[in-house]
Amino acid sequence: MFYWVMKTIFIGPVVNLLFRPWVKGMDNIPESGPAVLVSNHLSFSDSIFLPLAVPRPVSFLAKSDYFNGKGLKGKLTAAFFRLSNQLPMDRSGGAASASSLKAGVDVLENGGLLGIYPEGTRSPDGRLYRGKTGVAKLVLSTGVPVIPVAMIGTDKVQPIGRRIPNIRRIGIIVGRPLDFSRYAGLENDRFVQRAVTDEIMYELMRLSGQEYVDVYASTVKEQLAARKGGKAAEARGAAVRLSAGKGAGPATGGSELPTESGDKLPGTVTVIGSAKGSRDAARGKQGKRAADAPEPDGGTGRARRSHTA
Repeated sequence: MFYWVMKTIFIGPVVNLLFRPWVKGMDNIPESGPAVLVSNHLSFSDSIFLPLAVPRPVSFLAKSDYFNGKGLKGKLTAAFFRLSNQLPMDRSGGAASASSLKAGVDVLENGGLLGIYPEGTRSPDGRLYRGKTGVAKLVLSTGVPVIPVAMIGTDKVQPIGRRIPNIRRIGIIVGRPLDFSRYAGLENDRFVQRAVTDEIMYELMRLSGQEYVDVYASTVKEQLAARKGGKAAEARGAAVRLSAGKGAGPATGGSELPTESGDKLPGTVTVIGSAKGSRDAARGKQGKRAADAPEPDGGTGRARRSHTA
């Protein structure tokens, strides 16, 4: 009931008015019976635009973080996703991911439409990335048709990190159903899983016109985050060095230079025979020579020598 009210009365009319989505190939979606909608993932708003465009209800496997938020905002977000037929998807792999896919199997066994993003996460740069084989396991184990869907321009409407969307037109292209019944009984073969997934990703690339990158989008995001963190750490280190050297003299990094009066900076090494010591020794020699020098004798210009007893 909530899904129908939000789609037909509140959200649907507003979205259609502001974003004027154009749709091609919607007749490729069957009027009844189970099917899996596989889509590229450019924006958070993909999960809003696509269900609004499809005449039938669509249940999406959504990131489990949306269902585990804290505080009032987190609880409201979780409630919205549950009421709009979204299912939590654990993307950590292993048994947790398998359990999440089981919820998708239940939707298909009840004759519903299930939406999946094979990339597993939003594209960080608008390119199409390698698909994860979870979608192949699901399709091969249920034997349902796969319907590829290309979202166009949604990354311009709501890029990653932007909460308020830009008002501009978006597009949705629905491709012809893909049949993988020829692989029946091979759902546990990892080579078949990869072959099916790659075929799905090729069709998405063809429909969307995106550049394909044979790397997981999650890996690229981790690399970008690590690079960003490294730059931040380097900037903090530079700030610390600048703070430590603030007010330093040009030669020593301290506030003052050593003087001849004996002032020394911490850590200064005193070298025997240094320039200061040489100057003192020179002054002593000059004093001795002055003491031994003959005194002038009146105006005769001759030196008067001192005699010792």
